[in-house]
Amino acid sequence: MIAGNGQYKKVDKMNLISKFLMVVALVGLGACTDPAQFGGGDGTGGTGDLGAAGDPASAAYFQQTVGDRVWFEVDQSTLTDAAILTLDAQANWLLQYTEYSAIVEGHADEQGTREYNLALGARRASAVEQYLVSRGVAGNRVRTVSYGKERPIEICSDEACYAQNRRGVTVVSAGNGS
Repeated sequence: MIAGNGQYKKVDKMNLISKFLMVVALVGLGACTDPAQFGGGDGTGGTGDLGAAGDPASAAYFQQTVGDRVWFEVDQSTLTDAAILTLDAQANWLLQYTEYSAIVEGHADEQGTREYNLALGARRASAVEQYLVSRGVAGNRVRTVSYGKERPIEICSDEACYAQNRRGVTVVSAGNGS
């Protein structure tokens, strides 16, 4: 009850609660309008706004045209000939577009323990990082992270799925890492 002009008026508690919940819902929805704040929301691992795939200076171009991933053999962190071709293209792009930094993600298939796959993913990411640096990309522009078997792109107990999950992914974003 609220006093007003010497008389008490009954406040519609349901109306106040409804208004409060509406404000909370609007604030919550407003927080969800930027998918980049939650790791991308676009399946890119956090690159947020990728730009136009037709723009050679965009992260989308890097991802789709240059190629953002390389694959590894079972239990290996050695770069294949195909991986080296992709990494040469990545290094050239990174040397041309110095405003970008890169995070190299190391991934593994579901076989083996979590600990083993985290270590294997770290070796894979490190192999990619070392190769990019050997091609002239500044070391302060490249970081690594291992996800082991925690972020599969294919889920099934089949070699075709395993092969897709044994990968290194180079995720570029604006900011030179210095």
